[in-house]
Amino acid sequence: MSHYFDVIIAGGSISGLLAAREIAAPGGRSVAVLEEDPEIGTPQHCGGLVSIDGLKNLGMVPAANAIESRIKEAEIFSPSHSFILNTEAQKVIALDRRLLDKQAALQAQRLGAEIRTRCSVRSVSENKPTTDHNQTDFSQTIKTSEGDFTCKFFIDARGVASVIQNKREGILQSAQYEVYASWIERETVEVQFDSHKYPGFFGWIIPTGDGTGKVGVAGKGINAAVTLKAYMDSKGEKYSVIRKVYAPIWVSGPIENFISARRTIIIGDAAGQTKPTTAGGIYTCGMGGILAGRAISKAYDENDINKLWNYQKSWLAIFGGEFEKMLLARRILERVDNKTLDELFLSVSESKLQEISRVGEFDFHTAALTKIFGSRHGVKIMKAILGNEIRRLLS
Repeated sequence: MSHYFDVIIAGGSISGLLAAREIAAPGGRSVAVLEEDPEIGTPQHCGGLVSIDGLKNLGMVPAANAIESRIKEAEIFSPSHSFILNTEAQKVIALDRRLLDKQAALQAQRLGAEIRTRCSVRSVSENKPTTDHNQTDFSQTIKTSEGDFTCKFFIDARGVASVIQNKREGILQSAQYEVYASWIERETVEVQFDSHKYPGFFGWIIPTGDGTGKVGVAGKGINAAVTLKAYMDSKGEKYSVIRKVYAPIWVSGPIENFISARRTIIIGDAAGQTKPTTAGGIYTCGMGGILAGRAISKAYDENDINKLWNYQKSWLAIFGGEFEKMLLARRILERVDNKTLDELFLSVSESKLQEISRVGEFDFHTAALTKIFGSRHGVKIMKAILGNEIRRLLS
């Protein structure tokens, strides 16, 4: 027996759940979210950093018990130097992603969306239209572990697994552990750059409480588990690991088309909407889900399949320029050696750090990057790496 929904969403992370919320909003459209894992919000791959303003734009106010830490500063290291950036004005918090995703699921469910866990999508096939004149008079068959579903629109929100089926470049290996350790400071994020240890990326500590946090590493061609153990051992004090997560991360920016030939809409990590600089994506992926949900609702209500493209246009209008600059910043990170990293850090002025602390924006951070490393010496170094392309990053 086939179950019919106007929209089927594969993947119950923040992008899929917010898409479901938008589609299920009053309008009579039926939508189901199919999540292959046994619980929404698990496993938790994300570091959980997001700004309060970003959450408000997603239509979410986190519950008090979902806020694990309010971040007041970030200490950023090169192999031999460091600087501290005050982040209080940016209102950055570390969230329990399990609770955030469950909150989004509750929003969607209260508006009429159906959510099913332990239900994995196995294949998607398009059926022939029943008429020629009706642009949305078509259906797709979604084969799942719970049987067949039929829908008009299918949303792929299955994360990195979807994008890496066809693309191997742009994938880095990562490991993130939940750790108890005295060297984790409740209100301080740590970022460690080292081109030998974490080529093309960095190590990080995100506090979740007093002496608790998420400690991780990522990089090109590394053994993430071995590298992460060395990072924690370098602290010189004991620690306890209570949870381990290994996952690929995507850092190559948005895929070419968010709408596939089979009338499948791609959102979130699956669409490459995670930041190329940090692989973070609560806000950028969440907005992908919201914009896709609105575009599908409009296409459905107005019987016009072309309205789907409003989603890609709208997302790129908000994030396209920022992601282009992030990709340029990533090219610098991939090419720079440790000596040059140290030189860049030495070029950072205290006045620039204070300026960024006052006006920096967490969700659009390339402006802050250019201010940090935008001294005459810093620009000279970056120009040697990227040539005239550096003008695009500084513009």
